[in-house]
Amino acid sequence: MNAIVEKIGQAHLRKDLPPFRPGDQVRVDVKIVEGQSERVQAFEGVVLRARGHGISATFTVRKISFGVGVERTFPLHSPRIDNITVLRSQKVRRAKLYYLRDLSGKSARLETGGNAQDQAAAKPEAAEAAKVTAN
Repeated sequence: MNAIVEKIGQAHLRKDLPPFRPGDQVRVDVKIVEGQSERVQAFEGVVLRARGHGISATFTVRKISFGVGVERTFPLHSPRIDNITVLRSQKVRRAKLYYLRDLSGKSARLETGGNAQDQAAAKPEAAEAAKVTAN
């Protein structure tokens, strides 16, 4: 039965989503329905966790709004998500960043850097120069 559910879910998976990880700063554009009209609202923050696989995958984003921490969990393949933009990759050593809930101000900052693949993708000419000097 599980194979049947996965096969049906394959048709609803989105292919246009960028790769992101916990610690990345993202902007999620969410479609909001108000009465008869529909608009897009941005939710920008740090990815705390990503869980699940297939159609049931979700991720949680945390932001500080007027001094209050706000967390929102999004289904990854939801049709309500218009777009996901990765603004900045940050270096973390955990898969779940729940410790950020207890931190505020400068102590809540994450180390900028990300992994080497992200940096090479951002600057392809720098990656080619590194390959030439390595040889």
